[in-house]
Amino acid sequence: MLFAVLFEDHTTQADEVRRQHMQAHLDFLGRNASMITDAGPLRNADGAAAGGLWLVSAETHDQVDRLVREDPFWPTGLRKSVRVLTWQQVFARGVRL
Repeated sequence: MLFAVLFEDHTTQADEVRRQHMQAHLDFLGRNASMITDAGPLRNADGAAAGGLWLVSAETHDQVDRLVREDPFWPTGLRKSVRVLTWQQVFARGVRL
């Protein structure tokens, strides 16, 4: 099953938290690349960091929840909210699947 994970970040001291923990976060993504197939930051219209998005392949919602809580960003308080939604891809590169 595919999941979209949407993170909204706190803005207070978020840049400093990202700088301090980015390498550990990227290492975590690499270790979990078999499940977290795509990941990247989300930005507001003014370019300010707003959160992140993961596409995750997992069997259950609980597996995704565990991944979220194992991310080195999680215990820092950076994340203001997280939404885990199932996702079904129906269109890719100009073609209906």
